[in-house]
Amino acid sequence: MELGIVTDSLAHLPFEEMLDTVAGLGITSVEFPTGGWSSAPHIDLAAILSDAAARDRFTGAIADRGLRISALNINGNQLHPVIGRQIDELVHRTVDAAQLLGVPTVVLMSGLPGGAAGDVTPNWVTTSWPPETQAILDYQWNEVAIPYWRDLAAYGEARGVRFAVEMHGSQLVYNTATLLRLREAAGEAVGANLDPSHPMWMGADPCAMTGALAGAIHHVHAKDARINERITAVNGLLDTQGVERAADRAWNYVTLGLGRPGGRQFWGRLLSDLRAAGYDGVLSIEHEDVLLDAVEGVAATVALLREVMPVAPASWKPQDI
Repeated sequence: MELGIVTDSLAHLPFEEMLDTVAGLGITSVEFPTGGWSSAPHIDLAAILSDAAARDRFTGAIADRGLRISALNINGNQLHPVIGRQIDELVHRTVDAAQLLGVPTVVLMSGLPGGAAGDVTPNWVTTSWPPETQAILDYQWNEVAIPYWRDLAAYGEARGVRFAVEMHGSQLVYNTATLLRLREAAGEAVGANLDPSHPMWMGADPCAMTGALAGAIHHVHAKDARINERITAVNGLLDTQGVERAADRAWNYVTLGLGRPGGRQFWGRLLSDLRAAGYDGVLSIEHEDVLLDAVEGVAATVALLREVMPVAPASWKPQDI
């Protein structure tokens, strides 16, 4: 496996300082958000697409530090009933940029449509009742998401780009079952971006997910979440408070290893399970711990991953039986 980073983890640093910091920490790959919910502080998508000299300067600065680009990331709601077309344009432009840069993976979310034609806000259905939830889901999947994703998968395949879909709350794809449903409908160009922090707060086990997603994991984010049991015992896991109220929230994103008791053991098990499921690629650190300095938090994450991350191929071979 290989250490990587989502560059927004160090969004406060200018491009070259960010690269120097990343290389100094021993990270070897970078994942650049290109827009949507990110301000894209480290990449000018328009310049990448239109200016070969700018593209060469960008890739040269990365290569000069012994780094490579593992993925581009365009997280936004391309199925939004009002602004979806504008985000979809960014998605397609990001695929085009990935092709030009020789980057094989685009990370994004599934998107979330409205509940019916004419709606102006997305609608996340999380229960099977009342009965109208089933009509909403039928519309969202069969009339909006599946046609969209079939077209997008074909667009990516024609350009040598695959999609790593992040299973996230307030998205149509939020767990293993919905990811596999989208993959079955759109094809193998669509796979998972496994970010353990999201299933953690929704009550799923990322280690168990790896087996169910074997062969379908295209990318991994290294991010942790901590459940505040003092709060969840009273209010449950769902929480709409902003991250500025970290002390009062049911859960928070935290620096790797701080999420579960025995954090080091959990991450070692997860990485072993990932390798068993066929994933031996980049672990892209996504630091979103609001209580720590970003560089300090990333450094702590690197230190933990170095302790538990398999790098060399396994010594055992089938003929050893």
